[in-house]
Amino acid sequence: QVQLVESGGGLVQAGGSLRLSCAASGRTFSTYTMAWFRQAPGEEREFVAGFSWSTYYAGSVKGRFTISRDNAKNTVSLLMNSLKPEDTALYYCAARSGLSYTSRPYEYDYWGQGTQVTVSS
Repeated sequence: QVQLVESGGGLVQAGGSLRLSCAASGRTFSTYTMAWFRQAPGEEREFVAGFSWSTYYAGSVKGRFTISRDNAKNTVSLLMNSLKPEDTALYYCAARSGLSYTSRPYEYDYWGQGTQVTVSS
C-alpha cells in the first residue's frame, strides 16, 4: 500500500519553472514505478513522466521536464522548465507495484489528490 500527497503547484508565467513534489508512504516505495499524469478540464488524463528503473517522458514535455526520485526520502519530483500555457492542468502523482514502466493510467494503483498548475501567457 502506498499513500501519495502532491505539492508545489501554482500560477506561473509562460517560460517559468515549477517543481512538483510527491511524498509517499509505504514500505515498498523502492520497488514501485512512479509517474506523473496531468488532466485538463474536459480532457482525458495523460501521462507526463515516469520512473521505474529509468525515466520516460511524453513527447510534449521531453527536454523541458525532469522526473526524479529519492527512495531514501520516499519522494518523487517533477521539475518543469520552460512552461507553456498548454501545460496548465491538474497534476497527479501515481504509483504502480513493480519496476515495469507503463504510461496507461489504469495500470496505476495509487494516486494522489492532484496539484494545480496554471501557466499564464
